[in-house]
Amino acid sequence: MDSSSIFENYLLAPGTWDEMYAGKEVRLPYQDIYEFLQAIPLEELNKKEDIAKRLFMSQGITFTVYSSGEGIEKIFPFDIIPRIVTAGEWDSIEKGIKQRLQALNLFLKDVYHNQFIIKDGIVPADLIYSCSHYIREMQGVNVPHDIYVHIAGIDLIRDHDGTFYILEDNLRTPSGVSYMIENREITKRIFPVGKK
Repeated sequence: MDSSSIFENYLLAPGTWDEMYAGKEVRLPYQDIYEFLQAIPLEELNKKEDIAKRLFMSQGITFTVYSSGEGIEKIFPFDIIPRIVTAGEWDSIEKGIKQRLQALNLFLKDVYHNQFIIKDGIVPADLIYSCSHYIREMQGVNVPHDIYVHIAGIDLIRDHDGTFYILEDNLRTPSGVSYMIENREITKRIFPVGKK
């Protein structure tokens, strides 16, 4: 099978953001990856994906699905084709996430201290007090540098026009951080780069 078949049946879904293509043209940040993928036979790419799945499973990089009543281990979703975030995009994301984390820390400080957000009727008191993660014993406790959130897993998505949005904040146990680190390690294993 010749290597051009990788993109032969590529579907551009209407009304959605495509990381690699803008219309029928390959986006500039993806030019090198596109050329690299053109040189790899589809069979080899499929083998690399299979190796990645086996590495995830053998290293226990899984999560459990409980919907059917029995725990089923699944491999964390992994795309062997990397998603590119340009420097300009990252600058905007970084500024937004820093602002968001500052706001989240200020919110938690207020909840555990003055509670203006409750007194001003912005958030109902029962919403705070009925939350299973609200810890009454923390009321009035000062934390170093007012930092309640030390690490966060911020899930990003893109809208149909490429705008980044935050899907959710994982502040208690951001396990996604470990998945990100493992993704990078496995990518380096299946696509080793020689020293220059």
